[in-house]
Order: sequence, then structure tokens, then C-alpha cells
Amino acid sequence: MSELKVYNSLKRQKEVFTPLYPGHVGMYVCGPTVSGESHLGHARPYITFDVVYRYLQHLGYKVRYVRNITDAGHFEEEGREAEDKISKKAQLEKLEPMELVQKYTNLFHWAFREFNTLEPSIEPTATGHIIEQIEMIKTIIDKGYAYEVNGSVYFDVKKYASTHDYGILSGRVLEDMLETTRELENQDEKRNKVDFALWKNAPPEHLMRWPSPWGEGFPGWHIECSAMSSKYLGTQFDIHGGGMDLQFPHHECEIAQSEIAHGELMARYWMHNNMITIDGRKMGKAYNNTIRLTELFSGDNYQLEKPYSPMTVRFFILQTHYRSTLDFSNEALQAAEKGLQRLWAAYDVLQKLGYTKTEGALNEDLDKQVRTWCEECQDFMNDDINTAKVLANLFEITPVINSLKGGQIKMHEISEDTFQLIKKTWKTWLIDILALEPENQASDNNTLDGVMQLIIEMRKEAKSRKDYAASDRIRNQLLAAGIQLKDEKDGSVSYTIQ
Repeated sequence: MSELKVYNSLKRQKEVFTPLYPGHVGMYVCGPTVSGESHLGHARPYITFDVVYRYLQHLGYKVRYVRNITDAGHFEEEGREAEDKISKKAQLEKLEPMELVQKYTNLFHWAFREFNTLEPSIEPTATGHIIEQIEMIKTIIDKGYAYEVNGSVYFDVKKYASTHDYGILSGRVLEDMLETTRELENQDEKRNKVDFALWKNAPPEHLMRWPSPWGEGFPGWHIECSAMSSKYLGTQFDIHGGGMDLQFPHHECEIAQSEIAHGELMARYWMHNNMITIDGRKMGKAYNNTIRLTELFSGDNYQLEKPYSPMTVRFFILQTHYRSTLDFSNEALQAAEKGLQRLWAAYDVLQKLGYTKTEGALNEDLDKQVRTWCEECQDFMNDDINTAKVLANLFEITPVINSLKGGQIKMHEISEDTFQLIKKTWKTWLIDILALEPENQASDNNTLDGVMQLIIEMRKEAKSRKDYAASDRIRNQLLAAGIQLKDEKDGSVSYTIQ
């Protein structure tokens, strides 16, 4: 079996993945800024790294997956430098900042449950780690690489670059950045235009503010990830993930401040997914072309011809390698919808099809080819998590499954071991690792709910007639079937599946 290789953005090449501690993996992925609702562009990193998380566990690693929530201090490095997204949106929506944060955090969690992503091991928030951020900033100041001006603290990029490789991740050249950096608000406070804020002084109207040695303010965007990743994964860990749009400035700045604070490179492997585009342009609020996830599921967006299910979207994303650009179109999503239906139809056939050997000789070429398609899935995943090639091989096997059902291929033409390998391949890759659920699962749940409401109503009628024997019989028979009824205080009845 091949070794797992991942493309390390830091080295710009694929490398064999060797964790810092045998059998254990620490992975940090930059989470959402919860100043608004997540859109289709946000789906790609979290689905991508959900598959990475699942695959590492499949390989036997114990994984600590940390994904943060940015709920403070995400001001813009390029443009409106003193603007905090959370505070601004809270004022617009007439909500307390933490009320707004909770609203959009809940929406984020709901959407990614729909996408069948696993919860991270730890989900720290920026506001919950103000102390850690302040302490890290103090360390950087003590080491001479940050300075305070008017209650704000800036990282001295030019001094760092004189002794370290600033641009190691993004390939940016400091001299070019010094020439091209635009004049922004509060630039006159900085020693150099490229210096970035570790802490910002809060003006009187700013809603989110915390006491610090430099006065009341709020943390910069970059410092939160360095502080939280080091707290939960150590000063050096295995994988740092995120979208390619975060390579600069966010991840480059993380590397710089962490290296000064801790004396070592924070992550050994940097993995970046590419963007989702619409008509060749990055999806983003600045381009007014975003499709919010609630709109995607409901079809309520002018760019959508119809609603698309979470599993169709997940399949659409995984059909392309994570480092390749993925262009949105209704045609592409509808093709993904049909493709996923084909795979699930084949899975249903497999579930019902038993191996009953018929008379005749083994077709050695066919048997070998099918085994190869199954076994290659592991090699493709080991080659930088190539989900696209895994799915391509499942599509190669699909006609074989359908032909076994239809009789065009006789059961004796493949061995029983190969037949069992097909079943195992489908479950391992389609369900366990790519985590694609049957499209009809939601409708099945709706059907069950409808049936249960009818049964609950029948039980209520039995109780109203004082036919307690019938009422108890309904409850006990449901319990035997794994469904427990619960009589609520308000007179309603709920049920849980055991």
C-alpha cells in the first residue's frame, strides 16, 4: 500500500505525511467569521477538511481537529483597517454583538450538519481566548518585534524579514509589498506600511472591547489563530488548513508572529483548497455573487434554477480535486445530482444482490480490472486526497454492478472475493470517508415522521376512550421496534429512535 502524500504549500510540492508524534495528528483549520451567513464558497474548505479528518482516522490516526470561530476582531488588512465585521453587522441588524455571533454560529452549525461533516474535536472562539492573545502579544513585544502606538500594537514586518523568510508561504517579496501597499486608515501610526495589527485601540463607538496593557481594544485577525492553535495543539503541530485566499496575509502573518513568540515554525504541512468561482470570478461578497447556503438548499437565489440538496453540493465539491478551481453552474450541479443518484442506485443493487455462483468460468480480465478499480481508491486518496479519482473509479464499477443485476455479466465471471471487495469499497469510500448519504434519507425521515404522527394520534384517541390497554400496547410495540414515546408536560407527545 502506498504512503499518504499531501501537497505542502510551504514547500510547494507533495511530501510523505509523517506526523510529529507517531499515531497522533494535530490539525488546525481556519473557521468562519460569524458576522453573516455562510455561502457556497465556505462549503469547500470545511467539506474538504472533513474528508481529510475522516481519512486520517480511517488510517488509524488519533486526530485532534481544531477549527476556530472568529467572533471578534476580524477587521480588514486591505481597505477598512479599523472596521470590525462583527460590530458593524451587529449595528446594522440592531443586535448585541454576541447575539449576532450566536445567530450565525447556529446557522453555520446547522448547514454543516446538513452537509454531514463531523464536528471538530475543539471549536475555540476568539472572544474566549482574549487572555491568550494578549499574553502572546506581550511576548512578541518583549522580543522586540512589535511596538505600541496610541493603544494599538503592530508587528514589525521589516525587522522580522531582516532575519526570517517573510513570504515563505505565499511567495510574496517584501520590497514589492512596500511599493504596492495602499494608503489605509491609521497607516501613519505604523513604522512600515506592511506592518500588521496585533491589537487595535477601540474608538468610543466600538461595541466589542476588552481591557489590555495598551488600553481598551480588540485583537487583530491573525493573532487569534496563532494563540488558539498553540494552546490546543502545541507550538508546533502537523497540519494547518484553509482556503488559498488565506495564504496571504492571514497565514503568512500567523507564521511570522508564531515563529517570534515560540521560536519555531507553527505547522509542518500547510494544505490549501482552491476557490469556487462563478463565471471565472471568485465567489465573494465584494463581487455580489454569493449564494448563501439557505438559498442553495431552497433555490431562492437569482443564480439558481432550482434547489440543490446538501448531498448534491457535497458530491459536486468532491468531484474535483481540492487544489483545483471549481466553477459553479446549474448544469454542473444538475450533473452532480444525476451522478450521485447513479452511485446510490448501484449501492442499492449491491445491498440486495447476494453472491450466488453460476455455472461457467471466471473472467480473469474482468475480475482483475474490477479489483484494480477497487484497490486504486486507496492509492488515489494517498495521492494528496484525490477524491475526484476515487469517484471516477466508483463510476467505472457502476456498470459492472448493474450488469450483474441484469444478467449481462454472470456471477461466475467474478470471484466471490471480488464481489465482497466491491461492497466493501462502496461502503468505505462513498459512506465512511466521502460521507455521502442517500438522497432519499430526508424524504424517508419525513415519511417516518408522518407515520409517527398518525400513530400518536391513534394512541391519543385510545386514551380519550379510556382504552388504556390499546394505548399501552401501541407504546410497547413501538418500544420493541426501537422507538420511544415521551408524554410531554404540555400534553404533546414526542418520539426518539433508540
